[in-house]
This record gives sequence, C-alpha cells and structure tokens, in this order.
Amino acid sequence: MKANLLIIEDDESMLDTLQDVFRQEETNIICARTGKKGLEEFTRNQPDLVLLDIRLPDTDGLTVLNRLKQEAPDLLVVIMTAYPQVQTAIQAMKAGAYDYINKPFDLDELRLVIGKALETRQLQDEVQRLRKQGATGSDPSQILGDAPATQELRRLIGMVAGAPKTPVLLTGESGTGKELAANAIHHQSSRAAQPLIKINCSALPNNLLEDELFGHEKGAFTDARQAKKGLFEMADGGTFFLDEIGEMSQALQPKLLRILEGEPFRRVGGTREIRTDVRILAATNRNLAAMVEQGSFRKDLYYRLKVMEIHLPPVRERMADVPALVTHFVRLHSREMGKPAEAVTEGALQMLMSYSWPGNIREIRNVMERAVILANGRPIGRADLPLELCKAAVSESFKEIAASSADLTLSDLEREHIMNTLRRLDGNKSLAARRLGISRSTLNEKLKRYREEEKTSSAG
Repeated sequence: MKANLLIIEDDESMLDTLQDVFRQEETNIICARTGKKGLEEFTRNQPDLVLLDIRLPDTDGLTVLNRLKQEAPDLLVVIMTAYPQVQTAIQAMKAGAYDYINKPFDLDELRLVIGKALETRQLQDEVQRLRKQGATGSDPSQILGDAPATQELRRLIGMVAGAPKTPVLLTGESGTGKELAANAIHHQSSRAAQPLIKINCSALPNNLLEDELFGHEKGAFTDARQAKKGLFEMADGGTFFLDEIGEMSQALQPKLLRILEGEPFRRVGGTREIRTDVRILAATNRNLAAMVEQGSFRKDLYYRLKVMEIHLPPVRERMADVPALVTHFVRLHSREMGKPAEAVTEGALQMLMSYSWPGNIREIRNVMERAVILANGRPIGRADLPLELCKAAVSESFKEIAASSADLTLSDLEREHIMNTLRRLDGNKSLAARRLGISRSTLNEKLKRYREEEKTSSAG
C-alpha cells in the first residue's frame, strides 16, 4: 500500500523537486504552501507522514508542528530548516518532531530519513495490531476443533486467504464464529500486515452508517466541522469486514457494489473521487437469497458477494469440538479473572455434550464464563452449569431415545442410543464413551457385538 506524504513547503522549486523525488518512490503526495493549507490538507487526508518546512509565509513550522501533534499525537513529522542552529532542532524535537534535516540537503539523505520514518510508522501500526490481538488473550484467527465440518472450514479459509482480492460471504446461525472466520482469512492472507476494519451494519442508523463507511467533507452537514476519513479509506490495502450485511439499507447497497467492482467513491458532501484497495468480507445469519426474491437485497450485490461463500456450521453439527471449545473458554476466562484454570469434571462434560447449544459458540463462551466464576478455582461440576441447560440436555437425551423407541426392546434402545451418539460425535469413540458414561473398552465390546449381530442377520 502506498504511503501518504504531506509536504508543507512554500518554495515552489523545492516543492516541485520533492514531488518528483517521492513520486518515484511510489508515494502519494499531498502539497501545501502555507501552514493554514497544510493543516487543512492534514485534516482532509490524514497522511502517514508530514515533511514540514520551519519557515512558512503565514506562520512558523513549530506552530504548525504543535497543532499537528495536538490533533494526532502519534503522527511522524520531519522538519526541514535552512537554519542549522542547534536550538531550532532541539525545539522541534521537544515539540514532538520525529527528525529534522538541514537545507540544502542531499536527496539521498532525505530519502533515507523519510524511509526510516515510514518504517517506524509501519512498526507503530504493527504494535497496535498486536496489542489488540493480545488484549483478546488468544490468537484472533484460531479455529478450534477437529470435527470433519471444522476441518473443512479450516481448509476453505486457507484457500480463500490465498486469493486476497476475492470477496467472501460468511453465512451461518448467530454465534457460529463468522467474525472469527473473518479474522482467520485476514491473518492468513497477504494483507495480514495491513488494517482489518470491522463494522456491524445493524449497529448504526443508515445515515450514520454511510458517514462511517465513506467519511464526509467539512461542511457536508451541520456538525461536520472538519473532513473525516471513512472506514473504507482507513482499510486501504487491508480487509473490510461487514457484519450483518443483510441489514444494510438498499440506498447504500449500490455504493458497496461499486467498491466491490473497483470503482471510486466520494465522501458525503464531496466531489473528489477516492479509490481504495480493500478485500471485502461480509457476514449474515439471514437468508440473502430469499431477501433477493423479496426485493429487499440487490441481486447483483448478492452474486458479487458470494463469489466465495463459506458456511459456518452450528455446534450441533460439530459436537466433537465441544470439549476443545469448553477447555479453551475455561482457560481464557480463568486467565482474565486471575484464577487457576481448573478442569471440567466428567459429569459436567457429559452434560455439556448432551446439550444442543442453540446459541452456538457464543453460548459456550458465556456458560463457561459463569462456570469459572461459580467454581472459584475448583474443578467445574454440574452444579456450576445453568439449571436450564441441564434440564434441556436431559430432555434432549430423552427425545432422542423416544424418537426411536416404538416397538423396540431395551437392548434395541441401547443400541440406537449408542449409534446416535456416535453419529453426533462424528464417530469419535472416546468422546462417545465419555458422554455415554462408559469406558472405551466397553463401547468397543458393544460395537463388536453389534457388528457380529449384523453379520448373523445378513447370513440368515
């Protein structure tokens, strides 16, 4: 991604020279010949770096530097001065300048200073990204579990991560981990070092959503006292995740389609066309195909988004992953609360494995947070689980048995229950034995007997 460099310099010939130099370095150049214009351009464009002359026709560079640092304390500013007095340099550095260079300067020396400043900016961005990642206490792209559905999900994520321009539509019930999948796609792609910007389309009214996505120019509306970059601009070079895309208004849908097709856009109240290089990920728990039929979602946008569609399976279709998810959230919440990460008892795990988890992964996280609090450092037992969960788990087990109980003997019912449990757990015998409350050797003996009975029945 090209860096944005703002040059505030009143000398026309110097400005032309600097523009020629940095255009060759594949840098976007914004120019201003006065301090006032420089501050306006900074507000409008939010550059990565400012190259600032110490002497300007309407003010001095130190005053502009102070204003810039008030607006953006982390902004990197390189001062240019024709007055190599030590005092001037000291004042600039105290005011927050990244570096300074004396006129007349060697262009290679200037390239070196600017190059170092841009590397510093990239490191700042990376540190900020890692801090956000560290705040979660875990890898933001971690897809846990080894159920066949989960393994297929990881395979698809790896494939689309290698196609960093292709839009992806993530579908699935609420709480299945669509945002986690978006994290994984971004962090495994060549865009990983660039921003991952997220927004929930249902969280803002339509007028505010448009302002957040596309930004606005100064004076675009009553409270627009200064220009503001939109999130699409901030995501340039990286990934943009639109959660609950089905809630986006029909007025905004064609604007999103233009971005997906590589077309420029304008800020609210603006005339300047802006292009961004972003990879769009969208997520929904709604049936977009049905919404297209109803006329509430654009057909062309739907087909552009679903170039690659990934369905996130509900927990009930990946029950073999429940122990891994439970263990993960117990450790996560224990670490956050400063408590020892205790194990989950067999009885509690059996109950957790008997529940269908309608709220999916989000529900597992919430239940285990409650359990860690109640257990208070001891192993988590059934008493630490919500009563309604335990009742539902028992009820679901009885429903499974009742559904297949007509005209069956007790031995037949046991066999049906064992085989249903194995199917739900994708054939994982260890987990099935744990859920059934028997040893694995006992389970193997029963399965061996069932196979022999089938052979005898077939021979007869």
